[in-house]
Amino acid sequence: MKPNMNRKGLYALVCALMGLTFGMLTSCSDDLDMQQSYPFTVETMPVPTRIVKGETVEIRCELKREGRFTDARYTIRYFQPDGEGKLRMDDGMVLLPNDRYPLDREVFRLYYTSECEDQQSIDIYFEDNSEPTQLFQLTFNFNNETGDEDTVVTIGGKWYPLIDPIRLWE
Repeated sequence: MKPNMNRKGLYALVCALMGLTFGMLTSCSDDLDMQQSYPFTVETMPVPTRIVKGETVEIRCELKREGRFTDARYTIRYFQPDGEGKLRMDDGMVLLPNDRYPLDREVFRLYYTSECEDQQSIDIYFEDNSEPTQLFQLTFNFNNETGDEDTVVTIGGKWYPLIDPIRLWE
């Protein structure tokens, strides 16, 4: 055998082993923190607080994200603790209480139609698909009284990192 060939082969083997060792020592560590969720809110335009049976109010909404994660998915659902009414999306889909629906856009409108003459309230929840799930809540209260006062906005948004479902009722 030629001594020159053995040296080249040995040199290539040593370089490959050094490269492999260097790669293993500098490869990704467990400490690498890749952010896959960002806080978000839902902002609305002013909404009337007085509504009569059969009347519909428009709720203009915009999902505001603090950052972007390409796999982020959002859902919407609602509860109606007081009164009776229907909530629908701007595409005509009627939302059923406590059913979760995908939210496929950041700017959208909701329409609430009163179906009673009592005071009404609705809680609308927005969730993402992060771990742990993040939850943002909007609450709307409607009076069925008539009066000379102008409509006033009484919207309060609350953001919850959803770790324990009991926190929703605090």
